[in-house]
Amino acid sequence: MRVVSLVPSLTEAIAATGADLLVGATDWCDHPAGLDVTRIGGTKNPDTAAVAALAPDLVVANEEENRAPDLAALRAAGIEVMVTEVRTLDQAFRELRRVLVDGCELPPPRWLAEAEAAWAALPEPAARVSAVVPVWRRPWMVLGRDTFAGDLLARLGVDNLYAGHHDRYPSIPIAELNDAGARLAVLPDEPYRFTADDGPEAFPGTPCALVGGRHLTWYGPSLTEAPAVLGAALRAALR
Repeated sequence: MRVVSLVPSLTEAIAATGADLLVGATDWCDHPAGLDVTRIGGTKNPDTAAVAALAPDLVVANEEENRAPDLAALRAAGIEVMVTEVRTLDQAFRELRRVLVDGCELPPPRWLAEAEAAWAALPEPAARVSAVVPVWRRPWMVLGRDTFAGDLLARLGVDNLYAGHHDRYPSIPIAELNDAGARLAVLPDEPYRFTADDGPEAFPGTPCALVGGRHLTWYGPSLTEAPAVLGAALRAALR
């Protein structure tokens, strides 16, 4: 089996389960560190000819992260493409099992069972807090409806104020974000890299939780530790 991954989180998941299968990955696939495979461009602009040249048995992709024309070009070249859709944690677990077991023909990994157990053991939140969750600035964009990250936060007691927006990633002026009545701003380090010096200053008087995008938006081995890591960051911000 020869596999090319066009999704950083799926790259990590496959590498943690059957590393010898991977022959290609995107330039953004930085986990695990030192992954030695052919790089085939970005998630939005992969070199489809370079992918085809690797003669993969399977290309794994995601309906949100990858563009339909690129996937169509790979299929036109006779390559099997498995496209995932991940909008909730439960869906992430199902899609990971489909990619690893059905697609890559690997046994179900121990880390996947551990991740499922870690989230199943999560206690009911003692209290809930309303939040805005920016993912970009210039212009400001936030999590809206039907997102994987929003589902994770909801399980941790964080209610996204824009979860009912008709867009999944709406562009909202910063003044409106500050007037929305949020008790918390959750600032991940990807896709925009929010830091202690770039982001919190835009939300005066509102606690800000700086969180790792890998724990908030990736579906793979990071899900095992995500409940504890994200929970600690949220609690620290609200002290």
